[in-house]
Amino acid sequence: MSAQSKTAKTPKTEAARKTKPKSTVRKIFVLDTSVILYNHNAINSFEDNDIAIPITVLEELDNFKKGNENKNFEAREFIRILDTLSNNKSLTDWMPLDNSLGGSFKVVIDEDANYDIQKVFGGFKNDHRILSAALKLKLENPERKVVVVSKDINLRIKAKALNLAAEDFETGKIKDLSQLYTGKSLIENLSSDVIDKIYANGGCDISDLPIEPPTGNHYFILNSAKSSALAYYSAATGYVTQIEKRTVQRISPRNAEQVFALHAIQNPEVKLVSLMGVAGTGKTLLALAGALDQRRNFKQIYLARPIVPLSNKDLGFLPGDASEKINPYMEPLYDNLKFIKNQYNERDKEYHQFDEMMKEEKIVIAPLAFIRGRSLSNIIFIVDEAQNLTPHEVKTIITRAGEGTKIIFTGDIFQIDTPYLDSKSNGLSHLIDRLKDNPMCAHVRLEKGERSALANLANELL
Repeated sequence: MSAQSKTAKTPKTEAARKTKPKSTVRKIFVLDTSVILYNHNAINSFEDNDIAIPITVLEELDNFKKGNENKNFEAREFIRILDTLSNNKSLTDWMPLDNSLGGSFKVVIDEDANYDIQKVFGGFKNDHRILSAALKLKLENPERKVVVVSKDINLRIKAKALNLAAEDFETGKIKDLSQLYTGKSLIENLSSDVIDKIYANGGCDISDLPIEPPTGNHYFILNSAKSSALAYYSAATGYVTQIEKRTVQRISPRNAEQVFALHAIQNPEVKLVSLMGVAGTGKTLLALAGALDQRRNFKQIYLARPIVPLSNKDLGFLPGDASEKINPYMEPLYDNLKFIKNQYNERDKEYHQFDEMMKEEKIVIAPLAFIRGRSLSNIIFIVDEAQNLTPHEVKTIITRAGEGTKIIFTGDIFQIDTPYLDSKSNGLSHLIDRLKDNPMCAHVRLEKGERSALANLANELL
């Protein structure tokens, strides 16, 4: 092809390019069980394309429908959606979805793809039956693109090995982690007059800083050639206020981010706080210390974390009653409580108050599964390890908040223990991204580990 033919276009070609209609051939997306357990409404997330549900997926959902965990709720809700959509008709034919986009869905019964997947991969597995259903659809619809959608990366790899298109479920996923909100900014080379004004007046107008006004609550490290200051910008007032380091429950912040975190936790105007950072940055400790310092403002301090069984073993494998099964997963929360308690001498009344608060249930430590269906009013609620939650689980927790409740989410999005979440699709990342501009919310990314020099070495080099 000549250079001219590559660059020059006749009027006819240019007009055709501009008026070329969008392809009307709809794709067929085959949903894996993991997608439905992640978001029961996933079936309505594919625009005008068609959705296929292998019968094996329904069999797996049947095993998940009983229980109090979020995955059980998602399974039940999806089953109800299918029941409503079926309208007493057969699900083996394409049926319209309940949206305005024009997509359809059906349940795939025939999983015989004339291709022995069980033999190819070795072993009889439900995943292989789902892949067989997708291959069968591809054979029956050669003119259409069939895509396997799964949160299971290994299933996606197997699909691609069979020349099937495969994708992760992208709804709610953060596109670029490098742009994820940090909640703070470093402004250097400021005029000394600005810093002097902040110290003299306790703050300054946002117009005194060489930046565009943030849209939400935001923290600043301000440096000039001679001095520096820590400050907080309130979207409600439009004013930048100086922040001073403050010891809480004998826990003293060791860096600027920890000062910001305590300020956000103790700010009565902020109803939701998210703290993100690697192990040892003090997320949970600061949340608990800040909550204890405000205990007179709330009826209860509630600490919770999701239970992620080790080695894929359910709680039933552990000995003891329900409380004894759960306690090992709650131990990190007890450790932080004990650490604060041990800042006091045994002769101090505060030392014994911790035990009294636990006994009187002023402090409650429990798994997140225990809050479903409850309305949590006038409490301060700390959710630890929030990176192990789905976006829908985070939403469910926040919707439990009644009047006078404050919620603090802590976690590290790069330390995820559940197989179907990653740094972009977990609930904590979703929360930070979606609520960064809200005047009721504040976020701080903690950068520096303060647990010990050895812990910092491990974070940096291992």
